[in-house]
Amino acid sequence: MKTVNLKVGTRGSQLAVAQAHGALEQLRQLFNNFSFELIKIETPGDRDLTSDLKSAPADFFTRDLDRAVQAGEVDLAIHSAKDLPDPMPVGLDWFWLPWREDPRDAWVLAEGRSMADLPCNPTVGVSSERRDLCALKRFPNAILKPIRGSIIARMEQLDRGDYDGVLMAGAALKRLGLEGRITEWIELNELPVPPGQGYLALTFRPDDQRLLRLRSYFVKSVRFAGAGVGSKDYCTWGGIKDLQRADICLYDVLMDDEILGFLPEHAERVFVGKRCGDHCVTQPLITTLIADYARQGKRVVRLKGGDPGLFGRLAEETDELERLSLPYTVRAGVSALTVATTGTGMLLTRRTSSRGFCTLTPRAAGGEVAGVSAEIRTQLPLVLFMSIKIAPAMAAQLLDEGWDEATPIAVVFNAGADDQHILRLSLAQLVQEPAGLECKDPGLLIIGSAAAGMFRSDLGALQGRRVLLTCSEAIMEKAICRVVDFGGRPLPRPLIKLLPCHEIQGRLAELPSYDWLVLTSPAAVRFFMEMVLKSGVDLRHLPKIMTCGPGSARAFAPYGILPDLTPPMIYSAEGLAEVLAEMDFSGQRVLRLRSELAGSLLADVLRGKGALVHDELLYKNEFVHYPELPEFEIVFFASASAVDSYVEQAGAGSLSGKFVLTIGQPTADALVQHGIHCDCVADKATVNGAIESLARCFAMRE
Repeated sequence: MKTVNLKVGTRGSQLAVAQAHGALEQLRQLFNNFSFELIKIETPGDRDLTSDLKSAPADFFTRDLDRAVQAGEVDLAIHSAKDLPDPMPVGLDWFWLPWREDPRDAWVLAEGRSMADLPCNPTVGVSSERRDLCALKRFPNAILKPIRGSIIARMEQLDRGDYDGVLMAGAALKRLGLEGRITEWIELNELPVPPGQGYLALTFRPDDQRLLRLRSYFVKSVRFAGAGVGSKDYCTWGGIKDLQRADICLYDVLMDDEILGFLPEHAERVFVGKRCGDHCVTQPLITTLIADYARQGKRVVRLKGGDPGLFGRLAEETDELERLSLPYTVRAGVSALTVATTGTGMLLTRRTSSRGFCTLTPRAAGGEVAGVSAEIRTQLPLVLFMSIKIAPAMAAQLLDEGWDEATPIAVVFNAGADDQHILRLSLAQLVQEPAGLECKDPGLLIIGSAAAGMFRSDLGALQGRRVLLTCSEAIMEKAICRVVDFGGRPLPRPLIKLLPCHEIQGRLAELPSYDWLVLTSPAAVRFFMEMVLKSGVDLRHLPKIMTCGPGSARAFAPYGILPDLTPPMIYSAEGLAEVLAEMDFSGQRVLRLRSELAGSLLADVLRGKGALVHDELLYKNEFVHYPELPEFEIVFFASASAVDSYVEQAGAGSLSGKFVLTIGQPTADALVQHGIHCDCVADKATVNGAIESLARCFAMRE
């Protein structure tokens, strides 16, 4: 793979250089074909050490760095994210790196002093109004003095007695290895911090395809979802799932506010509603907010009333994301049109009285009235249902009426399904009964200017590639979410079904007699806990628990259970076996619950260390068959049994030319047994680890 050489600008302070080196090292670990040359550049904030930061310009610490980027002297610059100006200068794009240091501020005193040693009117070094207020809340008689210079210089001023205490970002001290100088952390509810504090940001030229591909790994696809109208009942299940995974939601006014209850507790809620003539947030600002939150690496949900594409100015928001090469996905919603008609009995189509309807708004841009005359209505796109078999005849009628032969046509088959496909042609071509029109799938015909439109699907690290997900239902939703994050098209087809072995139920009464319980998959945890709760076993009497990775450990979290043993690095039965080989289990009773396909490695290792092991089946795997699998470019296997199921119904040869991803080495070994090459094995044997490894592969390939 070709090496990518990049020149990186940074400020010359000890902190700036340290955090730049740290960030670049993390980037090298993810993208081993990247090479970086660090170049130190002074900014106004480095040259001017006397001005009070509270009155400094927004680009005080970024100006010269970013000018070097714009001039092509460096390819990118690394900044503290909180230092980025708003708005950003023209000719620059940016994104945040995901590795956040502790965002809290801290009190720092001279060595050997505590907060109790301070006088009632201490001299406090501050650099912002929010820190002023915090210091005065703690010490109403405090003497506030501006403080400038590097972190090391500020510490020197403090230690020589210029200040009794200083308020500063704890992240800076931790990155310099000076965490020991922190006297007291300040909690976020006492002193809120800027959103970017603790994050690093990269700036680059918008036309630099290398940096755009790098960024594609760190941003998540924006979700546009329809809230429905009037009641949360009309928000789709897909929209609800988007909300449940959101980091931030920008929502409209035309909706049931109870829908926001589906958001996780940590998610930020931003109201951007508009009514005719009353825009509390302008449309350009809304599009900017969506793009900015996406560049911060957040999972953004843009929640629009009704259906996002009907009079919702959706195109203005997606056009901006396309301009910035930021990925997005659009989920159709239930509109007022459907609720007001189908929901009331005023049906717009009846076999005996109405074969269709016309929908438009009398409003033009700027609130002007555009009218609804017959001439205007004839210029609207035409949508024909149940028309594919007679489409050429319909096209001939339109040509006879004077429609332009070049009028764009789109025939949409299986709309909304993961095997949706679109035939594009002109009105003149449709008359000729073109190939593809004979498709047996249900379809509808779109005629007019609307048929020429199409959302971009080639954004994000996966660039719209179709990913066949063969994993079990237990982990499918997580896999779907991550594929969408990276701009891929998930094709969920579980190839195995997990079924509990109820024979183990009788063993549960004996749980208190065991010293250890071994569960090595999230599915095992789920089946075990369902059985335990159903049987009424007292959770306080469970034995100590060992798992083989963070996924299994997290599966216990909803029950308030923290496993006693999980390997620190290798997330597999083999990794757990390495840990167990260093321990002594002499005379201890161990219950190992597993699937029918799990090997005896763990039981053998435990017995070798002196344990009395009962190795029992908890669940079994059953193959799931489909009449036909969809077309795909990438396939993800999360188990050896899914590999066997695929080969049984599709054959190993069908994977020729496909990109094959596995969750771990045992699954890759199963592919080899069938003569199939594995293109990528996950760095970490988790769903997130697998899809992230996939995204890195494609980001680097481009």
